[in-house]
Amino acid sequence: MFYDAKFGRKKVKELENDQTTEKPVSNGSSSSNNGHVQNTSDMAIYEQYRSQGSSSTHSNGTLSNGISERPQKPLLPPLESADSRALAESLCRDIIRGSPDVKWESIKGLENAKRLLKEAVVMPIKYPKYFTGLLSPWKGILLFGPPGTGKTMLAKAVATECKTTFFNISASSVVSKWRGDSEKLIKVLFELARHHAPSTIFLDEIDAIISQRGEARSEHEASRRLKTELLIQMDGLTQSDELVFVLAATNLPWELDAAMLRRLEKRILVPLPEPEARRAMFESLLPSQTGEENLPYDLLVEKTEGYSGSDIRLLCKEAAMQPLRRLMTLLEDKQEVVPEDELPQVGPIRPGDIEAALKNTRPSAHLHAHRYEKFNADYGSQILQ
Repeated sequence: MFYDAKFGRKKVKELENDQTTEKPVSNGSSSSNNGHVQNTSDMAIYEQYRSQGSSSTHSNGTLSNGISERPQKPLLPPLESADSRALAESLCRDIIRGSPDVKWESIKGLENAKRLLKEAVVMPIKYPKYFTGLLSPWKGILLFGPPGTGKTMLAKAVATECKTTFFNISASSVVSKWRGDSEKLIKVLFELARHHAPSTIFLDEIDAIISQRGEARSEHEASRRLKTELLIQMDGLTQSDELVFVLAATNLPWELDAAMLRRLEKRILVPLPEPEARRAMFESLLPSQTGEENLPYDLLVEKTEGYSGSDIRLLCKEAAMQPLRRLMTLLEDKQEVVPEDELPQVGPIRPGDIEAALKNTRPSAHLHAHRYEKFNADYGSQILQ
């Protein structure tokens, strides 16, 4: 028995059939057929990845009947060092394997943004024959607009509906305290995405990762290296024929670097909901009940000008709380404790509850609407019908 300093594991020499063979002692790692050493944690992630792909619902390019559209690949691509392998293993945790369960139909309005996302992600996979040469798929799309308008919901719809490997990346995924690891994480991320292509990399709040360079003297060198590596990976000499699509979202598009704006070829404004979209939201969240007074949807649409989708949901929640508060008052007045199976039903929502909710709820995303309109006029991608 001796200690191998290169791989950090013990080996035992055994004599079988007059031939000397070496067998590794199990100490938390296993050797694959190609000679690469794989950690047990890596194998656990890989088994989870395979079992998720063979489930009843399609995920990452697997059909509902369990038959994969493309052959299974190892979880990690061939990497140049053990450090890169460890970084790739940490990034694999950001792969969305379960379905967020957000359909295109559940997003009210935003038809232009949904059509462009289908054009960029769904159609190149469905009809790859047409998307070649000059018609190659879009490399990146930027969704910008006020907070609460549905940018992240669109990303969830892409993860649910599109048969791609979905990487949900935030600043915590690619920023490291160790010198040089941040740019290595960016490089390994795109290597993973190309390995599992077709892939979608979702960069939420991208302004926290790649704001304008050289604006302030206090910009750290590590931050600048990370930004440069991201720009190189998106559009550099490392380009390949694999379909890797970058989807970014931000509330502050005017703080993005100009080089990143060029790489995000389509810049789509996700505006505050139109009257038709607001009415559809109210009818979905506050449906009219049979035998009860109809809710004033026209009043709601008129009074919620400037509300975001998140504000409208909060307004509906406030209206739904009114009958519950009345019921809570009755239950609290009783001295005895009511068993759970004997609790009365919550009453219907009245038109007066709607008026009370309108007084208690204010819009939160209308203050900088003019800045988004100006940015859209300068840099936005206008979609002609």
